[in-house]
Amino acid sequence: MENQANNQVQDNKKICQSCGMPMQEAQYGTTKDGGKTEKYCCYCYQEGKFAQDCTVEEMAEFCAPFEVEGGRAKTKEEAKAMLMAYLPSLERWKKA
Repeated sequence: MENQANNQVQDNKKICQSCGMPMQEAQYGTTKDGGKTEKYCCYCYQEGKFAQDCTVEEMAEFCAPFEVEGGRAKTKEEAKAMLMAYLPSLERWKKA
């Protein structure tokens, strides 16, 4: 039973709390001291700071083409609407 629970945890991918990308360990961002962080991906978080100084709307605009390319949306506009419904729930964008 314990092994089954451990396998389920290992199968769950971490989600970048900035862009929403599913991550494997090789895609984890880096901390100021060069360590890895499971919270953000390597594209969003480098050396302890965000790689882009942007708004949630700008992040949705940037990520939309990847959603279309990946087949998760048919148009850029559909992708942006989908992202704007999702991104604000992530840690980076949550309102305090």
